[in-house]
Amino acid sequence: MRMTEMVKHLLIINIIFFVGSYLVPTSFDLLALHYFESDKFRFWQPITHMFMHGGIGHIFFNMFALVSFGSALEQLWGGKKFLFFYFSCGIGAFLLSTAVDYFSFHHGLNLLIDNGVDKAHVFEILNESKYDSNWSQFLSPGSLDRMLSAFLTPMVGASGAIYGLLIAFTYLYPNAELALMFIPVPIKAKYFVPAWILGFDVFYGIIGGYLGFSNSNFGHFAHLGGAIIGLIIVWYWKKNQFDKHRWDR
Repeated sequence: MRMTEMVKHLLIINIIFFVGSYLVPTSFDLLALHYFESDKFRFWQPITHMFMHGGIGHIFFNMFALVSFGSALEQLWGGKKFLFFYFSCGIGAFLLSTAVDYFSFHHGLNLLIDNGVDKAHVFEILNESKYDSNWSQFLSPGSLDRMLSAFLTPMVGASGAIYGLLIAFTYLYPNAELALMFIPVPIKAKYFVPAWILGFDVFYGIIGGYLGFSNSNFGHFAHLGGAIIGLIIVWYWKKNQFDKHRWDR
């Protein structure tokens, strides 16, 4: 299947952002998504973070999936409807990830406050991208790590939107056989995508992170946020049979 126009534009924009982030290193702090209570947060970051990536492998696999699954969906839906879906899933990823970060951060913050640590002092130190080693007296290693990660680790990548595309493709074409680079035989979408999300994101990433056998830096809650919003939208569209011509007029 040929690459469709909107997918091509998204691919080019992602590559420009990726190259630009290396040519202008300060752009990363401006365009990556920082925690919303951080001094580094800017109102445009929920959108711009979707075009930033952490490395060549990160952007390669996201763009490979964008071209592979996005073109099929754009051909079915039309450009405007596809673009609405793509950004909606990206925003869904931002919202769920931010909600989890909020609870992780404030769980740790409240424990520090209960033990006499000044709230303003905590924010002052964290906004300098530092932390006080004395906090470990009041927080378990896991709680401290989650608190610091929530505040200090910026979110980048199109993965939330990509997970939305994966879910939509699987919902619409469940029996499509996927020829994947790391699996020698084709496997149907309805088997691979749910197994990947449950195994990699839910079990290994989230459950494993809380049990201590996973130290993954992937944004698993962002992935799930994109997938959940994608499933809701494609289910609603399928149920109501939205016509792509209504969007492309």
